[in-house]
Amino acid sequence: MPAPRLTCLLLTACVTLLIACGGEAVKTPPPATTVVPPPVPVANTRPVVIGIALGGGAAKGFAHIGVIKMLEANGIKPDVVAGTSAGSVVGALYASGMDAFQMQKNAVALDESSIRDVRLFSGGLVQGRALQDYVDAQVGNTPMQKLKKPFVAVATRLEDGERTLFNKGDTGQAVRASSSVPGVFEPVSIGKYHYVDGGVVSPVPVDAAKQLGADFVIAVDISSKASGTTPAGMLGIVNQSIAIMGQRAGQQELARADVVVRPKVNDIGAADFTQRNAAILEGEKAALAVMPQIKARLAQLQHERAAAAAAAAKPKTPPCVEPTRLQRLTFRGEPCPTK
Repeated sequence: MPAPRLTCLLLTACVTLLIACGGEAVKTPPPATTVVPPPVPVANTRPVVIGIALGGGAAKGFAHIGVIKMLEANGIKPDVVAGTSAGSVVGALYASGMDAFQMQKNAVALDESSIRDVRLFSGGLVQGRALQDYVDAQVGNTPMQKLKKPFVAVATRLEDGERTLFNKGDTGQAVRASSSVPGVFEPVSIGKYHYVDGGVVSPVPVDAAKQLGADFVIAVDISSKASGTTPAGMLGIVNQSIAIMGQRAGQQELARADVVVRPKVNDIGAADFTQRNAAILEGEKAALAVMPQIKARLAQLQHERAAAAAAAAKPKTPPCVEPTRLQRLTFRGEPCPTK
Protein backbone atom coordinates (compact mmCIF):
# COMPACT_ATOMS: atom_id res chain seq x y z
CA MET A 1 0.00 0.00 0.00
CA PRO A 2 1.42 3.37 -0.94
CA ALA A 3 2.62 5.57 1.92
CA PRO A 4 0.29 8.57 1.31
CA ARG A 5 -2.77 6.35 1.34
CA LEU A 6 -1.61 4.62 4.53
CA THR A 7 -1.08 7.98 6.24
CA CYS A 8 -4.58 9.15 5.32
CA LEU A 9 -6.12 5.95 6.71
CA LEU A 10 -4.22 6.33 9.97
CA LEU A 11 -5.42 9.94 10.42
CA THR A 12 -9.03 8.95 9.75
CA ALA A 13 -8.80 6.19 12.33
CA CYS A 14 -7.41 8.57 14.96
CA VAL A 15 -10.21 11.08 14.46
CA THR A 16 -12.82 8.32 14.65
CA LEU A 17 -11.29 7.03 17.87
CA LEU A 18 -11.28 10.48 19.47
CA ILE A 19 -14.96 11.03 18.63
CA ALA A 20 -15.85 7.61 19.99
CA CYS A 21 -14.11 8.43 23.28
CA GLY A 22 -16.05 11.68 23.67
CA GLY A 23 -13.16 13.93 22.75
CA GLU A 24 -13.38 17.04 20.66
CA ALA A 25 -11.37 17.52 17.54
CA VAL A 26 -11.78 21.31 17.50
CA LYS A 27 -13.04 23.59 20.27
CA THR A 28 -15.34 26.37 19.06
CA PRO A 29 -14.56 29.64 20.88
CA PRO A 30 -17.46 31.21 22.83
CA PRO A 31 -19.22 34.14 21.17
CA ALA A 32 -17.77 37.53 21.98
CA THR A 33 -19.63 39.48 24.66
CA THR A 34 -20.94 42.86 23.49
CA VAL A 35 -20.42 45.59 26.09
CA VAL A 36 -23.33 48.06 26.09
CA PRO A 37 -22.37 51.46 27.53
CA PRO A 38 -24.72 52.91 30.16
CA PRO A 39 -27.36 55.25 28.73
CA VAL A 40 -26.56 58.93 28.82
CA PRO A 41 -29.16 60.73 30.96
CA VAL A 42 -31.47 62.98 28.98
CA ALA A 43 -31.15 66.66 29.85
CA ASN A 44 -34.31 67.76 31.66
CA THR A 45 -34.74 71.44 30.97
CA ARG A 46 -36.94 73.23 33.48
CA PRO A 47 -39.43 75.45 31.63
CA VAL A 48 -39.06 79.19 31.95
CA VAL A 49 -41.58 80.68 34.39
CA ILE A 50 -42.97 83.85 32.82
CA GLY A 51 -44.29 86.57 35.11
CA ILE A 52 -46.22 89.72 34.26
CA ALA A 53 -46.06 92.82 36.47
CA LEU A 54 -49.03 95.14 35.96
CA GLY A 55 -48.51 98.70 37.20
CA GLY A 56 -50.94 101.24 38.61
CA GLY A 57 -52.62 104.07 36.74
CA ALA A 58 -56.35 104.20 37.51
CA ALA A 59 -58.44 104.21 34.29
CA LYS A 60 -55.25 103.76 32.25
CA GLY A 61 -55.21 100.21 33.60
CA PHE A 62 -57.43 99.07 30.73
CA ALA A 63 -54.20 99.09 28.69
CA HIS A 64 -53.14 95.94 30.58
CA ILE A 65 -55.91 94.04 28.82
CA GLY A 66 -54.48 94.97 25.42
CA VAL A 67 -50.99 93.87 26.45
CA ILE A 68 -52.22 90.48 27.67
CA LYS A 69 -54.31 90.12 24.51
CA MET A 70 -51.24 90.44 22.27
CA LEU A 71 -49.08 88.22 24.46
CA GLU A 72 -51.63 85.42 24.25
CA ALA A 73 -52.05 85.94 20.49
CA ASN A 74 -48.32 85.30 20.13
CA GLY A 75 -48.34 82.16 22.26
CA ILE A 76 -46.90 83.81 25.39
CA LYS A 77 -48.96 83.02 28.48
CA PRO A 78 -47.67 84.37 31.78
CA ASP A 79 -47.52 81.76 34.55
CA VAL A 80 -47.59 84.19 37.52
CA VAL A 81 -49.23 87.61 37.92
CA ALA A 82 -48.39 90.58 40.14
CA GLY A 83 -50.46 93.76 40.23
CA THR A 84 -50.39 97.20 41.80
CA SER A 85 -53.53 99.34 42.06
CA ALA A 86 -55.35 99.22 38.69
CA GLY A 87 -52.94 96.45 37.72
CA SER A 88 -54.20 94.37 40.64
CA VAL A 89 -57.77 94.62 39.31
CA VAL A 90 -56.81 93.29 35.87
CA GLY A 91 -54.35 90.86 37.44
CA ALA A 92 -56.98 89.28 39.69
CA LEU A 93 -59.35 88.73 36.77
CA TYR A 94 -56.58 87.26 34.63
CA ALA A 95 -55.35 84.98 37.42
CA SER A 96 -58.90 83.71 37.91
CA GLY A 97 -58.80 82.13 34.46
CA MET A 98 -60.27 84.85 32.23
CA ASP A 99 -58.55 85.37 28.91
CA ALA A 100 -57.98 88.82 27.41
CA PHE A 101 -61.15 88.70 25.29
CA GLN A 102 -63.33 87.95 28.33
CA MET A 103 -61.69 90.80 30.23
CA GLN A 104 -62.24 93.16 27.30
CA LYS A 105 -65.90 92.18 27.14
CA ASN A 106 -66.28 92.86 30.86
CA ALA A 107 -64.41 96.16 30.56
CA VAL A 108 -66.74 97.39 27.81
CA ALA A 109 -69.80 96.46 29.90
CA LEU A 110 -68.40 97.96 33.12
CA ASP A 111 -70.54 100.66 34.72
CA GLU A 112 -68.26 103.06 36.57
CA SER A 113 -70.87 103.62 39.27
CA SER A 114 -70.73 99.92 40.15
CA ILE A 115 -67.20 100.28 41.54
CA ARG A 116 -67.46 103.73 43.14
CA ASP A 117 -69.19 104.20 46.49
CA VAL A 118 -68.71 107.72 47.93
CA ARG A 119 -69.24 108.22 51.65
CA LEU A 120 -70.04 111.83 52.39
CA PHE A 121 -69.52 111.54 56.14
CA SER A 122 -65.90 110.48 55.59
CA GLY A 123 -64.98 113.61 53.67
CA GLY A 124 -66.33 112.47 50.31
CA LEU A 125 -63.84 109.61 50.05
CA VAL A 126 -64.55 106.45 48.06
CA GLN A 127 -65.11 103.60 50.49
CA GLY A 128 -63.93 100.92 48.09
CA ARG A 129 -66.39 98.25 49.20
CA ALA A 130 -68.08 98.35 45.79
CA LEU A 131 -64.76 97.64 44.06
CA GLN A 132 -64.14 94.74 46.45
CA ASP A 133 -67.58 93.25 45.76
CA TYR A 134 -67.13 93.71 41.99
CA VAL A 135 -63.82 91.84 41.95
CA ASP A 136 -65.11 89.07 44.19
CA ALA A 137 -68.10 88.60 41.88
CA GLN A 138 -65.86 88.47 38.80
CA VAL A 139 -63.60 85.78 40.30
CA GLY A 140 -66.50 83.78 41.72
CA ASN A 141 -65.54 84.62 45.34
CA THR A 142 -62.40 82.50 44.90
CA PRO A 143 -59.71 83.24 47.50
CA MET A 144 -56.32 84.32 46.17
CA GLN A 145 -54.56 81.05 46.99
CA LYS A 146 -57.06 79.09 44.88
CA LEU A 147 -56.93 81.19 41.71
CA LYS A 148 -55.80 79.39 38.56
CA LYS A 149 -52.56 81.37 38.36
CA PRO A 150 -50.39 82.46 41.30
CA PHE A 151 -51.30 86.08 41.99
CA VAL A 152 -50.11 88.78 44.35
CA ALA A 153 -51.51 92.28 44.97
CA VAL A 154 -49.13 94.95 46.28
CA ALA A 155 -50.28 97.49 48.89
CA THR A 156 -48.61 99.99 51.21
CA ARG A 157 -48.96 99.64 54.97
CA LEU A 158 -50.08 103.05 56.19
CA GLU A 159 -48.56 102.80 59.66
CA ASP A 160 -44.94 102.48 58.49
CA GLY A 161 -44.90 102.58 54.68
CA GLU A 162 -43.98 98.89 54.44
CA ARG A 163 -44.53 97.21 51.07
CA THR A 164 -47.04 94.42 51.62
CA LEU A 165 -47.79 91.49 49.32
CA PHE A 166 -51.20 89.85 49.55
CA ASN A 167 -51.33 86.34 48.10
CA LYS A 168 -54.03 84.64 50.15
CA GLY A 169 -57.43 85.45 51.55
CA ASP A 170 -60.23 87.59 50.09
CA THR A 171 -59.22 88.51 46.53
CA GLY A 172 -61.49 91.54 46.34
CA GLN A 173 -60.25 92.90 49.66
CA ALA A 174 -56.59 92.60 48.58
CA VAL A 175 -57.35 94.40 45.32
CA ARG A 176 -59.24 97.09 47.22
CA ALA A 177 -56.24 97.62 49.51
CA SER A 178 -53.86 97.78 46.54
CA SER A 179 -56.11 100.33 44.79
CA SER A 180 -56.87 102.67 47.70
CA VAL A 181 -55.42 105.91 46.37
CA PRO A 182 -54.58 108.15 49.38
CA GLY A 183 -56.93 111.10 49.62
CA VAL A 184 -59.45 109.48 47.28
CA PHE A 185 -60.15 106.07 48.84
CA GLU A 186 -60.50 105.27 52.50
CA PRO A 187 -57.57 103.19 53.84
CA VAL A 188 -58.46 99.51 54.09
CA SER A 189 -58.31 97.89 57.52
CA ILE A 190 -56.94 94.33 57.46
CA GLY A 191 -56.01 92.81 60.80
CA LYS A 192 -54.38 95.46 62.97
CA TYR A 193 -53.05 97.56 60.09
CA HIS A 194 -54.40 99.92 57.41
CA TYR A 195 -53.40 99.81 53.76
CA VAL A 196 -53.32 102.25 50.84
CA ASP A 197 -52.34 102.19 47.17
CA GLY A 198 -49.35 99.97 46.35
CA GLY A 199 -48.08 102.54 43.86
CA VAL A 200 -46.61 104.54 46.75
CA VAL A 201 -43.86 101.92 47.19
CA SER A 202 -44.02 99.77 44.03
CA PRO A 203 -45.55 101.43 40.95
CA VAL A 204 -44.78 98.39 38.77
CA PRO A 205 -44.40 95.20 40.88
CA VAL A 206 -41.43 93.52 39.18
CA ASP A 207 -39.94 92.25 42.43
CA ALA A 208 -43.29 90.80 43.51
CA ALA A 209 -43.45 88.79 40.27
CA LYS A 210 -39.95 87.47 40.93
CA GLN A 211 -40.97 86.52 44.47
CA LEU A 212 -43.75 84.42 42.94
CA GLY A 213 -41.06 82.43 41.12
CA ALA A 214 -40.85 84.22 37.76
CA ASP A 215 -37.61 83.69 35.80
CA PHE A 216 -38.63 86.17 33.09
CA VAL A 217 -40.66 89.28 33.96
CA ILE A 218 -42.65 91.38 31.49
CA ALA A 219 -43.44 94.71 33.17
CA VAL A 220 -46.26 96.97 32.01
CA ASP A 221 -45.70 100.62 32.98
CA ILE A 222 -48.73 102.93 32.69
CA SER A 223 -47.73 105.36 35.43
CA SER A 224 -48.16 109.08 34.96
CA LYS A 225 -45.05 111.03 34.07
CA ALA A 226 -44.33 114.54 35.26
CA SER A 227 -44.71 116.40 31.96
CA GLY A 228 -44.59 119.99 33.24
CA THR A 229 -48.36 120.40 33.09
CA THR A 230 -50.94 120.17 35.86
CA PRO A 231 -53.14 117.07 35.51
CA ALA A 232 -56.89 117.61 35.43
CA GLY A 233 -59.07 116.65 38.40
CA MET A 234 -58.28 115.61 41.94
CA LEU A 235 -57.67 111.97 41.06
CA GLY A 236 -55.25 112.97 38.32
CA ILE A 237 -53.33 115.22 40.69
CA VAL A 238 -53.15 112.53 43.37
CA ASN A 239 -52.07 109.86 40.88
CA GLN A 240 -49.30 112.03 39.49
CA SER A 241 -48.18 112.89 43.02
CA ILE A 242 -47.93 109.18 43.84
CA ALA A 243 -46.01 108.56 40.62
CA ILE A 244 -43.52 111.33 41.48
CA MET A 245 -43.06 109.98 45.02
CA GLY A 246 -42.35 106.47 43.79
CA GLN A 247 -40.51 107.49 40.64
CA ARG A 248 -36.95 106.73 41.77
CA ALA A 249 -37.84 103.44 43.46
CA GLY A 250 -40.01 102.55 40.49
CA GLN A 251 -37.19 103.13 38.01
CA GLN A 252 -34.86 100.90 40.01
CA GLU A 253 -37.48 98.15 40.12
CA LEU A 254 -38.27 98.47 36.41
CA ALA A 255 -34.57 97.98 35.66
CA ARG A 256 -34.90 94.47 37.10
CA ALA A 257 -37.55 93.51 34.52
CA ASP A 258 -36.53 91.58 31.41
CA VAL A 259 -38.79 93.60 29.10
CA VAL A 260 -40.80 96.76 29.81
CA VAL A 261 -43.99 97.55 27.88
CA ARG A 262 -45.00 101.22 27.92
CA PRO A 263 -48.45 101.92 26.43
CA LYS A 264 -48.89 105.55 25.39
CA VAL A 265 -51.72 106.41 27.76
CA ASN A 266 -50.46 109.63 29.37
CA ASP A 267 -53.18 111.61 27.56
CA ILE A 268 -55.92 109.49 29.14
CA GLY A 269 -57.25 110.93 32.38
CA ALA A 270 -56.96 108.86 35.54
CA ALA A 271 -60.76 108.88 35.95
CA ASP A 272 -61.71 108.86 32.25
CA PHE A 273 -63.49 105.53 31.84
CA THR A 274 -64.85 106.64 28.46
CA GLN A 275 -61.36 106.06 27.00
CA ARG A 276 -61.23 102.37 27.96
CA ASN A 277 -61.21 101.17 24.32
CA ALA A 278 -58.44 103.62 23.44
CA ALA A 279 -56.40 102.38 26.41
CA ILE A 280 -56.83 98.74 25.36
CA LEU A 281 -55.72 99.61 21.83
CA GLU A 282 -52.62 101.41 23.13
CA GLY A 283 -51.78 98.33 25.16
CA GLU A 284 -52.01 96.16 22.06
CA LYS A 285 -49.78 98.50 20.05
CA ALA A 286 -47.16 98.76 22.78
CA ALA A 287 -47.00 94.98 23.24
CA LEU A 288 -46.62 94.38 19.50
CA ALA A 289 -43.78 96.91 19.36
CA VAL A 290 -41.67 94.92 21.84
CA MET A 291 -42.83 91.43 20.80
CA PRO A 292 -39.61 90.66 18.83
CA GLN A 293 -37.59 91.63 21.89
CA ILE A 294 -39.72 89.42 24.17
CA LYS A 295 -39.42 86.41 21.84
CA ALA A 296 -35.67 86.86 21.33
CA ARG A 297 -34.91 87.12 25.04
CA LEU A 298 -37.15 84.19 25.90
CA ALA A 299 -35.47 82.06 23.23
CA GLN A 300 -32.03 83.04 24.52
CA LEU A 301 -32.97 82.14 28.11
CA GLN A 302 -34.41 78.80 27.02
CA HIS A 303 -31.28 78.03 24.98
CA GLU A 304 -28.99 78.88 27.90
CA ARG A 305 -31.05 76.72 30.24
CA ALA A 306 -31.03 73.76 27.81
CA ALA A 307 -27.25 74.05 27.36
CA ALA A 308 -26.70 74.11 31.11
CA ALA A 309 -28.94 71.07 31.60
CA ALA A 310 -27.12 69.16 28.83
CA ALA A 311 -23.75 69.98 30.37
CA ALA A 312 -24.96 68.79 33.78
CA ALA A 313 -26.20 65.51 32.28
CA LYS A 314 -22.94 64.79 30.42
CA PRO A 315 -20.94 61.90 32.02
CA LYS A 316 -18.04 63.18 34.04
CA THR A 317 -14.48 62.08 33.08
CA PRO A 318 -12.89 60.24 36.01
CA PRO A 319 -9.93 62.05 37.54
CA CYS A 320 -6.46 61.08 36.40
CA VAL A 321 -4.46 59.24 39.12
CA GLU A 322 -0.74 58.73 38.81
CA PRO A 323 0.23 55.03 39.35
CA THR A 324 2.58 54.07 42.15
CA ARG A 325 6.10 52.89 41.43
CA LEU A 326 5.03 49.25 41.69
CA GLN A 327 2.00 49.81 39.44
CA ARG A 328 4.18 51.36 36.75
CA LEU A 329 5.71 47.93 36.06
CA THR A 330 2.38 46.64 34.75
CA PHE A 331 0.61 49.95 33.92
CA ARG A 332 -0.93 49.78 30.46
CA GLY A 333 -3.34 52.73 30.54
CA GLU A 334 -2.91 56.23 29.29
CA PRO A 335 -0.51 58.20 31.45
CA CYS A 336 -1.63 61.44 33.06
CA PRO A 337 -0.78 64.48 30.95
CA THR A 338 2.47 66.15 31.79
CA LYS A 339 1.98 69.35 33.77
